[in-house]
Amino acid sequence: MREVDLLIFDLDGTLAATGDDLAGAVNYTLRNLGLGELDRQLILSYVGDGVQELIRRTLGPDRQEAFTAAMPVFLEYYGEHLLDRTVLYPGVRGVLACFAGKRKVVISNKRQDFTTRIIEGLGIAHNFDDVVGGDRHPYKKPDARLATRYLEKYGIIPSRAAVVGDGPNDILLAKNAGMVSCAFLNGLIDRAKLLPLRPDLTCENLTELCRLFS
Repeated sequence: MREVDLLIFDLDGTLAATGDDLAGAVNYTLRNLGLGELDRQLILSYVGDGVQELIRRTLGPDRQEAFTAAMPVFLEYYGEHLLDRTVLYPGVRGVLACFAGKRKVVISNKRQDFTTRIIEGLGIAHNFDDVVGGDRHPYKKPDARLATRYLEKYGIIPSRAAVVGDGPNDILLAKNAGMVSCAFLNGLIDRAKLLPLRPDLTCENLTELCRLFS
């Protein structure tokens, strides 16, 4: 068990199962543009680097000319439907209660307004000292500055802070900041993309965090 004073959580695929609403919004966008829908798992493999990259990857190299038209369609639709089927992963409320005495921050590459609305809509905003979306700063995960600002703010040494997430950017954020990395292996991103990065810790269920950290 590792002692920590700060826990940084990813949102999509870590705290919340957002995949159905993301995939639904992407396929709505493609239909709106007269393009064919994509498989849900393929769409989710494009998640992790923000909305613009999601749409660019969805369109593929041969349809980038549709990007300008696709973005407003996606943003409007997803903004209206981001909580249709999105739910917390099992055990999240208990985990947050387990670490009630610790500093906790959400850092996502999802847009700030979407990130905040999901955290608030799921009723967990009061658990966090801060919630950071991908357009709040001019840099995104895995840039270490997103994490080190909280180490400096709260006077915490890197070895007593951890990043928990289901994506490569989460593992790399922790490594870049000298923090403990913990990969959640049952999120949106295939574990085959996480394990080669050699995270310090892994968990199959978020409730395991209560045994991994104190």
